[in-house]
Amino acid sequence: METKRRVEICFSPAEYKLYQESFQLIVVIDVLRATSAICTALENGVEKIKPVASVEEARKWMSKGFIAAAERNGEIVDGFELGNSPIAYIDRAKEFVGQTIVLTTTNGTKAIDIAKDKNTVVIGALNNLDALTAWLVQRNEDVLILASGWKDKFNLEDTICAGAIADVLIDSGNFIADEDSTVASKFLYRSARDNMFAFLKASSHRRRLRRLNLNEDVKYCLTPNNLTTIPILRDGYLVKLGHAEPSIS
Repeated sequence: METKRRVEICFSPAEYKLYQESFQLIVVIDVLRATSAICTALENGVEKIKPVASVEEARKWMSKGFIAAAERNGEIVDGFELGNSPIAYIDRAKEFVGQTIVLTTTNGTKAIDIAKDKNTVVIGALNNLDALTAWLVQRNEDVLILASGWKDKFNLEDTICAGAIADVLIDSGNFIADEDSTVASKFLYRSARDNMFAFLKASSHRRRLRRLNLNEDVKYCLTPNNLTTIPILRDGYLVKLGHAEPSIS
């Protein structure tokens, strides 16, 4: 009888050390908005994204002539022209084709940074849900889904997205889950899937972004499967995954 793979969900970077030991494939999620922006940028022609943990590091890259994007608390950091809006990478796609963009955000790049030493780190969002889950099933490896949360705390949108990924993997018959965090996320997703925009109306980060007049970003980020790109971390850069990598036996 074939051994099933595990899929588990970690609610925030603060809990990562409790989950990470058994996993070498990490899916990082920051639905509103970092990972949605990363997927969008690469799909629209950006060649590479360099995630960095601090604004200071992003400034150093910018001083060397790189395009740099920085977001804190939902807003573009002073001195930068880009934050983490996915819409910017659509509206200004021609400017960024073939470019490397350095990115730092409140939550998403922190999560990427703590997972960077694993064998495989890929980027997930609702936008690339079908493409990502199909690849994960084909990959056939234990999967830890790391939600970026909000400043090391649980957040609703990342948990729902993580639950969507886990739901597909478990339904494939090739994966099992042991942790209650995964079970809870799956059922939250099932409660929300028919209208995620309405379900998340009262969520803290959606309210935060609404105050910043970023509803267009929110609607885009909560739209499943408007992208097919799977970003993967290679040599410190996020690049567009090409053909599916071979399965792990």
